[in-house]
Amino acid sequence: MVEFDVPEVDYTRYTNRQLAAVPLAVLAVALLVIAGWTVVTGSPVNPGLDFTGGTELRISVDAPEGQAQQEIRAAFEAQPESIRSVPSDGTYIVTFQSGAATTSQIEQQAESAGFEIRSIDAVSAAFGSETQNQALLGIVIAFVGMSVLVFLMFRTFVPSIAVVISAFSDIVIPVALMNLLGIELSLGTVAALLMIIGYSVDSDILLNNHILRRSGDFYESTYRAMRTGVTMTLTSIAAMIVMTIVATLFGISLLAAIGIVLVFGLTADLMNTYLLNLSLLRWYKFEGVAR
Repeated sequence: MVEFDVPEVDYTRYTNRQLAAVPLAVLAVALLVIAGWTVVTGSPVNPGLDFTGGTELRISVDAPEGQAQQEIRAAFEAQPESIRSVPSDGTYIVTFQSGAATTSQIEQQAESAGFEIRSIDAVSAAFGSETQNQALLGIVIAFVGMSVLVFLMFRTFVPSIAVVISAFSDIVIPVALMNLLGIELSLGTVAALLMIIGYSVDSDILLNNHILRRSGDFYESTYRAMRTGVTMTLTSIAAMIVMTIVATLFGISLLAAIGIVLVFGLTADLMNTYLLNLSLLRWYKFEGVAR
């Protein structure tokens, strides 16, 4: 693997508090956003069609985009929850909340309006609720399992908790950004959050191993870990950006959701690993152990 030429940051110019201040402030803001969202909406993040239930219709409309939007809204008795255009093939994805209308009614109204139906999918509210519970349980189990594994690997509190806090922040920040940008929780975004746990642990354990278990000066070990870790993360971010753009153009919402949430999480991981995690490790190495 070709490594990026990562510039050597002079960490000696900054105290541990200064290094940790930025990621902790960002985490605090993210938690406030999620808390406020929960108070206002009753949910920490808006659930999508996969979890609330509803109908998704993909249709072709022979009209310019602005006119097509008006024709779509006028064609259905129930108000569509959202209408998204797919630039690659000129189709539109129209979603309806569960209970707004039956799938057969939506299909009949689309045909009566002269729309060409490419696909139609429906999810019942009961099934969506069950899927949501299972998905959230999966995230909790994955995070707890990761935390236990990290503590078993390092067997010391500070290095272990540094990895866990970084992973927690890597999940919380993308969730807060999802709320601010109107990205709904779906099977795709849940999959992305699960992958973020893996990405986060990977880079944090790499840093911990170089500093705690390999010979060499603290900062020399840090730069060795950064050359590999930053290369992996930036490569993944670039790949996810490309995937998000391509998936958006072709209307593949699942891949687009995975890509954009992973970009958020991986960007947060760079900050948390090489500021927050590093500050805790430096405190542990030079002050915590000495005490």
